[in-house]
Amino acid sequence: ISTRPESKGKWNYRAVRTLEEALGGADFIIISIQPGTFKEMASDVHLPEQYGIYQSVGDTVGPGGLVRALRTIPIYQELALKIKEYAPEAWVINYTNPMSLCTRTLYQVFPEIKAFGCCHEVFNTQEVLTKMLESKLGIKGVSREEIRVNVLGINHFTWFDSASYQGMDLFPIYREYVDENYESGIEGEGEKNWRNDVFSSAQRVKFDLFKRYGLIAAAGDRHLAEFLPGAWYLKDPKTVEAWKFRLTTVEERIKRQEERELKRKRMISGEQEVDLDASGEEGVRQIKALLGLGDLVTNVNLPNLGQMPEMPLNVIVETNALFTRDRIQPVLAGKLTPEVQHLVIRNVMNQETILKAALAKDKEMAFRAFLNEPLVMITPEDARKLFEEMLFNTRKYLHGWQL
Repeated sequence: ISTRPESKGKWNYRAVRTLEEALGGADFIIISIQPGTFKEMASDVHLPEQYGIYQSVGDTVGPGGLVRALRTIPIYQELALKIKEYAPEAWVINYTNPMSLCTRTLYQVFPEIKAFGCCHEVFNTQEVLTKMLESKLGIKGVSREEIRVNVLGINHFTWFDSASYQGMDLFPIYREYVDENYESGIEGEGEKNWRNDVFSSAQRVKFDLFKRYGLIAAAGDRHLAEFLPGAWYLKDPKTVEAWKFRLTTVEERIKRQEERELKRKRMISGEQEVDLDASGEEGVRQIKALLGLGDLVTNVNLPNLGQMPEMPLNVIVETNALFTRDRIQPVLAGKLTPEVQHLVIRNVMNQETILKAALAKDKEMAFRAFLNEPLVMITPEDARKLFEEMLFNTRKYLHGWQL
């Protein structure tokens, strides 16, 4: 990358074998890991299907998200302790899911850590609003940054209670847009069409939630569906297809990974030029702001210090925040409507239980959290069988548990 004339960043890269070497002297630490292998992910996502529980992602909530969290939290516990020892003043940027619990673990273990979690789901919803402006008003070329929004909620279950473009309230326009496209959804083009791309959707879940609650659900349909009772959007594959999104199978993820690996090999060998396309993430802009090179307001995952007054203190919430030199200041987001608050707080409190269970290696507490997952709409007896099978399949990551 550095040899390309159009590349602005000229970096030196060094791979090291130990965490201590990686962290020593770091100013910024970026964490983006895959906790476990595709084998464990297959159990997370597909074993619940034998009990009639379908998951469109399986990395944040639901049976898959919970078990993934149980094997991820100990890793983040170790990371927090190492950061405290080797780089206590560094800014820590987390990209790993389950986002809320990863970030929460860092603060639980090292309360003084300077960590925040990043996710692009809100950006994608801003893009939906730019398409709406073009479709409804003929306004073309609007960047998603020009769509001003107030963000409330938790990662992958975020909401807008206000949205504007150049002072124009977008909610009345969005209401019309939803009414016009509710049944058909918004069909993407080419590879971005939900029929061809397992990571895309036609936004029908988002539209349905707006009709129900009057707020704009600000994550992708695949994620939103998992925070709600299974009968709504994930009852079975036929229901999923009717809502025009996809169940992301592990087989498809493996195929995607293999394609990326082949691409990497072609780039390393010189057969293919390295892409210099923007990633869609904001890490560079955030780092520049923290270095004092211009302020930035964007949505991030941080402990609740009052930015969402009706949420418990210190739980991880996703709201806007001001990035400035060596400081992140959460923006007061306000309150969700009571109905949406009820949906969100249920998941927040269950995540707190999962965290306690993982740190204490408490199997029964973890099972109680498992029962409380909105997607687990089966008998306690069947839930126990499924839970035991899933724990067994991820046992090599559960050191010290009495299984």
